[in-house]
Amino acid sequence: MKWTPGGMSEDVEDRRGQGGGGLRGGPVGIGVVLVLLVLSLLTGRNFLALVDPNAIEGDDQTTSSGPVASSPEEDRLAQFVSFVLNDVQQTWARLLSNEYRKAKLVLFRDATRTACGVGQTASGPFYCPGDEKVYIDLGFYDELKQRFGASGDFAQAYVIAHELGHHIQHLRGIEGQVRQLQEARPAAANALSVRLELQADCYAGIWGHSTAERKILEAGDVEEALHAAASIGDDRIQRMSGRGVQPETFTHGSSAQRVEWFKRGFESGDLNACDTFSGS
Repeated sequence: MKWTPGGMSEDVEDRRGQGGGGLRGGPVGIGVVLVLLVLSLLTGRNFLALVDPNAIEGDDQTTSSGPVASSPEEDRLAQFVSFVLNDVQQTWARLLSNEYRKAKLVLFRDATRTACGVGQTASGPFYCPGDEKVYIDLGFYDELKQRFGASGDFAQAYVIAHELGHHIQHLRGIEGQVRQLQEARPAAANALSVRLELQADCYAGIWGHSTAERKILEAGDVEEALHAAASIGDDRIQRMSGRGVQPETFTHGSSAQRVEWFKRGFESGDLNACDTFSGS
């Protein structure tokens, strides 16, 4: 993929220097802090030392980051993620015009606070509609390459584009409607989740269509994205874990489904091609 390394986007929050995301037992309410303060005054012991200042609810969690220890390779990867974030958002701003509102992307290590609870590296990249932010530990890309065999910069870009696809669903009200349906129909929760994830794959394909139109793709890029989509299909992950394939437990879709819906978006560049909720 053609791109030029540069600075970081203003829409990136770099929390890698916080060490565990600023967490020490999770967020702490102001009421708890007041109780500890009273105990400190009564006993002469500093109970407030038990609390990480970054974990106090209501504090600005994005500004108290220390120096980031990073290798040149990780710095380049962070800049690439920043470039992709900007490019995907500019694409959607053109497609949705006044409907689009920018998301933020948070770089973290190990764990970090989010409006959706504590985000952890083990969960992989994710989007939180509560704060409209994408969260990613750059170490995920090592796992994508080493465990799943999906390498290449466009495979990495696909991951960001997919998560921003969830942002589009949030802005268009699709995500909220699906959550309501899942609560009303618990037995269909997994099937609805699959449709939501496949639509995000299709939206990622729409962005890919834009990159092809602007001639910033290089030979093999599309294959990298398709391979990444196939590598993280539910059926493949279940086989890798030594379990039998159980379609009723799928939450993201099979490898074939993920490839198919990315291709639909990529080949059409049309939002109307991404209706995963119609039909069987």
